[in-house]
Amino acid sequence: MPEMINIHKSFGQINVLEGLSMSFEDSSITSILGPSGCGKTTLLNIAAGVIVPDSGELVGMDNKKISFLFQETRLLPWKNAIDNLEFVLPDTLDKKTKLQLCIEILDGVGLKGYEKHYPSQLSGGMNQRLAMARAFIVKSDILFMDEPFQSLDLKRRTQMITMFKKLWLSTKLAVLMVTHDVQEALLLSDKIYVLSDKPAKILLELKNPMPFNMRTVKNPDFYELEQKIINQYILTE
Repeated sequence: MPEMINIHKSFGQINVLEGLSMSFEDSSITSILGPSGCGKTTLLNIAAGVIVPDSGELVGMDNKKISFLFQETRLLPWKNAIDNLEFVLPDTLDKKTKLQLCIEILDGVGLKGYEKHYPSQLSGGMNQRLAMARAFIVKSDILFMDEPFQSLDLKRRTQMITMFKKLWLSTKLAVLMVTHDVQEALLLSDKIYVLSDKPAKILLELKNPMPFNMRTVKNPDFYELEQKIINQYILTE
């Protein structure tokens, strides 16, 4: 189980993270929830090993294979859908196996028939689905997500969350996601860490009591949990 222990991070005179400790379990989705600019992405990058903290420990990440899903798709514009997926697959796989994996996951995200299309030939929503397929086709241990649904309208966001849940159920990999959207965190997460504005501290650690297949806004527990998180913000203003 990966853990971050007593993490501190500053950039120049700006103290961003102040003594944060958290864990994210295997086969579980953990969200870091907080206001824009509070240091969520910095914390995610520390967990992924992209940024080194000023002090504190990152444990349990040795030999872990990781993948990413960002707000921007970061697709390679000169490669078509199949080639964007094959690009991240290991060289140990033969070409036939790679092609089969790509076709299967493209079908799973509703892109059957678009295998040879380039990102410029696909809609924004289709590119988002292709980026999600790329994140899941890699047999990683941990998926890091940086507000991947933030720029989507309500309809597309709902579709992407539903698709994400379907893909996650087929893999059950560990996920660490940052978001500033309370509903998004409750719809997806098994555990939620609520951060303050910077210097970020943990205001609340919440285990989601709603079973994965019952995480909808219509669940009677949803509103109560949403208000609990929102009230935590209000009490700290």
